[in-house]
Amino acid sequence: MADRPTAELVRDLSAQLSTLVRQELELARLELTDKGKHAGKGLGLFGAGGLLAFLGLATLIGAAVAGLDTAVATWLAFVIVGSVLLAVAGIAALIGKKETSAAMPPAPERTIAEAKDDVRYTKEHAQEARR
Repeated sequence: MADRPTAELVRDLSAQLSTLVRQELELARLELTDKGKHAGKGLGLFGAGGLLAFLGLATLIGAAVAGLDTAVATWLAFVIVGSVLLAVAGIAALIGKKETSAAMPPAPERTIAEAKDDVRYTKEHAQEARR
């Protein structure tokens, strides 16, 4: 390697760096595409599940109010069922917030780590070449 002219070494370095950047960008694109596909499917299924749960819950709420109406006044049955629903909604919101926080950041972490390794490797070899 020491026998090669500096101009040739710089030309090779430029070509290799260009190839490396293109490969890292392609890896990032593929990684983000894969994450996007999974997120899209997950959100669609989550939405469908939410709609079905809403309909089922609405039916059960009606049944709960009708059942309580036999023991207490109608207005009191609605207050009791509504209060329970608000408590459950609060708990669900707190759990949802925790789960959403765990999914962050939605970055191409593997690509970033590889790019950092490439930079470190390039710096080390550039220092060796100067010696």
